Amino acid sequence: MEKAGREGDGAPCGPVLHIVVVGFHHKKGCQVEFSYPPLIPGDGHDSHTLPEEWKYLPFLALPDGAHNYQEDTVFFHLPPRNGNGATVYGISCYRQIEAKALKVRQADITRETVQKSVCVLSKLPLYGLLQAKLQLITHAYFEEKDFSQISILKELYEHMNSSLGGASLEGSQVYLGLSPRDLVLHFRHKVLILFKLILLEKKVLFYISPVNRLVGALMTVLSLFPGMIEHGLSDCSQYRPRKSMSEDIGLQESNPPANDFISESTSDISNTSLGTVTKITSGNTVLQMEQPCFQVEDNNNREQEPSDTVCYLKPPPRPSPESSESDWETLDPSVLEDSSLKEREQIGSDQTNLFQKDSVPSDSFPITVQPQANTRQVVLIPGLISGLEEDQYGMPLAIFTKGYLCLPYMALQQHHLLSDVTVRGFVAGATNILFRQQKHLSDAIVEVEEALIQIHDPELRKLLNPTTADLRFADYLVRHVTENRDDVFLDGTGWEGGDEWIRAQFAVYIHALLAATLQLDNEKMLSDYGTAFVAAWKNTHNYRVWNSNKHPALSEINPNHPFQGQYSVSDMKLRFSHSVQNSERGKKIGNVMVTTSRNVVQTGKAVGQSVGGAFSSAKTAMSSWLSTFTTSSPQSLPEPPSGKP
Repeated sequence: MEKAGREGDGAPCGPVLHIVVVGFHHKKGCQVEFSYPPLIPGDGHDSHTLPEEWKYLPFLALPDGAHNYQEDTVFFHLPPRNGNGATVYGISCYRQIEAKALKVRQADITRETVQKSVCVLSKLPLYGLLQAKLQLITHAYFEEKDFSQISILKELYEHMNSSLGGASLEGSQVYLGLSPRDLVLHFRHKVLILFKLILLEKKVLFYISPVNRLVGALMTVLSLFPGMIEHGLSDCSQYRPRKSMSEDIGLQESNPPANDFISESTSDISNTSLGTVTKITSGNTVLQMEQPCFQVEDNNNREQEPSDTVCYLKPPPRPSPESSESDWETLDPSVLEDSSLKEREQIGSDQTNLFQKDSVPSDSFPITVQPQANTRQVVLIPGLISGLEEDQYGMPLAIFTKGYLCLPYMALQQHHLLSDVTVRGFVAGATNILFRQQKHLSDAIVEVEEALIQIHDPELRKLLNPTTADLRFADYLVRHVTENRDDVFLDGTGWEGGDEWIRAQFAVYIHALLAATLQLDNEKMLSDYGTAFVAAWKNTHNYRVWNSNKHPALSEINPNHPFQGQYSVSDMKLRFSHSVQNSERGKKIGNVMVTTSRNVVQTGKAVGQSVGGAFSSAKTAMSSWLSTFTTSSPQSLPEPPSGKP
């Protein structure tokens, strides 16, 4: 991450690169109307010209369907200029105003309403903080009712660059506006499924309107991964706009071809280390794709160089810590395993001996998910392979690298990225229904409004089916969040059940999972996380990068699942509740019960008050019995010892 105040290659000094105003023209559509400093050096502030890498900027800043809302907020990511540097983080505040209310009405304003967005392009992922400042300025800018008054925008640029710096990423303000508490209240037990989906680097599409709810939900899920928001997204938007490449060499350097990646078939992971790879031949071009394959447009095919064989490259002699573009992705896994096999076996043996003595008995309290107080400053070092700034545990995981994109909001003009062979996966958000209808382009569609996760592949659904220990963990989160929901004094600011507390629980979960993978004879440990899931995860890019380095700090982490233990009656209730709420058959049973209850009440009213009273009593008794399964009992799990770190 580039620090504030550093200037290179003629780039503006400070974390904020540009302040941009995007408007809707009745003939030209969305276009940039103002930029400070100019997007292209040498152009005027009112130039409509865009850098080729940022050709989608107007459609991202002024979202599709914006006219349906009086105001909205958008988070989006842009690729770096000239293929160098890190992701550019965009925050846009949209508003519309009636044209007759303007003091100065320009000649090209022919519509009844004027729609504009004020946008900040930043080098730091301070989404909520920049949004709070930008909303105030956008409101003041519209209150002028004269859009030629741009002095307030220039002052905003100077103020942000003087007040923000690299140290802003170290505090809690990086999570401003991202509430895991609200996420758990809405998705409940499904939050853990979302977490695992992204760990597997699947193609995940979030869908809801307006955009502020979309980007809020998506970025909140990512905030559950330790260090992801602060340091894990610097390589998450390495894509090229459509029909903009004339240099095949440049494409190959910035986006490795599809055959650089080992594709694993989910159903065959337990039987073989290499999955099914299908070759699609078009003319003299051979593309390697993971099954099932989708249609690829001709212009994307022409961008790929001919390749008839898949070869493993040796690691670069001196990998650069400043760049995440390394040749490791095509490395034979055996090269990484041989060099440190003996050391890892020794570490695994020591950890196994340590935690077998101290492991929690199955009939006692579950492992306390209470993070210890941080008594020393976290030291971040550049990862030699991932290129990300990592902590002592190897966090953040290198998920959003090497063609795995994070696009909080996708414009319709970016639709081709979903089927681009240089994009191996994505976590993206969309408000246009066309994205949701083309289900074959994604592995999972997250309907945020209904808290519904549609997973198309039956094998993937089996991988993500939560274990008993996972259900206990999710229930533990849900209970602590719901119990403190009505506390008007805390209002989500307390420790247990609060936002920071929830992030801490997921940090403990992922640390324990990583530690478990290093143990010898760890089948029982891994079964609590899901044996098939762990096997699939070990073949992902992010795990292979993490596993290629040593992380001695994990020797202090208990590798057992935080909620391991013997199966009990309360687990049966959790399993039944999860099945009813998430399976199609369970939903049908629930609908039948609702319909039956309604008919019983109507029948009771028809035959008389006395009979109706009997029916109502029976219905109440049945509902009370069902509630013991569909809601979490406060006594379903023993409480861990209380207390703040």
